[in-house]
Amino acid sequence: MAAQFANIDDYIRSFPEDVQTILEEVRRTIRRAAPTADETISYGIPTFAIHGKAVVHFAAWQHHIGLYPVPTADAAFEREIAAYRAGKGTLRFPLQQPIPYGLIERLVKLLIEQRAPSGTG
Repeated sequence: MAAQFANIDDYIRSFPEDVQTILEEVRRTIRRAAPTADETISYGIPTFAIHGKAVVHFAAWQHHIGLYPVPTADAAFEREIAAYRAGKGTLRFPLQQPIPYGLIERLVKLLIEQRAPSGTG
């Protein structure tokens, strides 16, 4: 059975120090893009939610950091994320390569924009 975490801090602490550093920066990056989002654990992984609805999840795996879901984007953005795509709704950022935090921040902002109720943009 997978470990159950009470909060994102517990989740991050369950990884080796080098991965913790990356996870903390992913968390800070998401927080910059979604300053009013609530932090929670959903599906056993860190999740940021707005008005009770999940906006973005992230998780550490043996060789990568996963980010879910992937927003619908224009062709230029699709080309930018293509190297990280691991399925329709998943991006994988290899741990042995620099993590594109700026790209993550833009991605989260796009997710928020796409999930905003009509007229509240």
